[in-house]
Amino acid sequence: MAVFLEKISEGSVDEDQEKSVARLAIYDNLKVSPRVIELSAAGFDDFISLLASKAYQSSQEKGGSIPFTVIKEVVENLIHAYFKEITITILDEGNTIRISDQGPGIQDKNKVMLPGFSTATSKMRDFIKGVGSGLPVVKESISFLGGTISVDDNIDKGTVITLRVPADKEEVPIENDKEEASWNKLTDRQRKVLFLVTELGSVGPSRVASELSISLSTAFRDLALLEKFGLIKTVANGKRALTSDGLEKLDHYIDS
Repeated sequence: MAVFLEKISEGSVDEDQEKSVARLAIYDNLKVSPRVIELSAAGFDDFISLLASKAYQSSQEKGGSIPFTVIKEVVENLIHAYFKEITITILDEGNTIRISDQGPGIQDKNKVMLPGFSTATSKMRDFIKGVGSGLPVVKESISFLGGTISVDDNIDKGTVITLRVPADKEEVPIENDKEEASWNKLTDRQRKVLFLVTELGSVGPSRVASELSISLSTAFRDLALLEKFGLIKTVANGKRALTSDGLEKLDHYIDS
């Protein structure tokens, strides 16, 4: 079967500088070959952003609901594998994302989800922010959505990290009690998050955590809950912005 290959490259390079390269494989149907996009970029930050944004975009286009921040946290962990032979696979209508590499692998997989545990070398630590916090945050965040994260050995060598969320997300039972479900049940902190989103226009978990002095995982959970209630929505780069329903609830709260 023919494989359709598209190439996307960002950033210019000098003659002595190599671009990092990865492949994004999108399965429309498991009975046929995937659509393959070859991604490359010169700088570390550009490469991380390109991989995360294209994986998120492709997942969303298929109808998936894995958050951008979750995808980016896992993609950033590829620095541990020195970006060797990266393949990101989109399956199950975008609700499963498999990220694999051919790096040194992870020896103790029982510890990889523990806060503070890291296999990063001193050289890697120059690039990674929050060493030892990425995968634990991902696990907590994706579990909140009813999903899972698994870490396995790749064939021959390397690691495979698989993210899964339920295809049919549970709806919030609002029916005739929409006001109570989407406002009165919010904590004071969650209301502060909503006001912050309103004030800044659009915001991601990192900014929320910084502004309100809370953990990144708590910020992610609060944003996910507000989005589940329909008060905010995901916009560019995984940030959240207020919805018309959210604005209505805020106006009602301020006037009351």
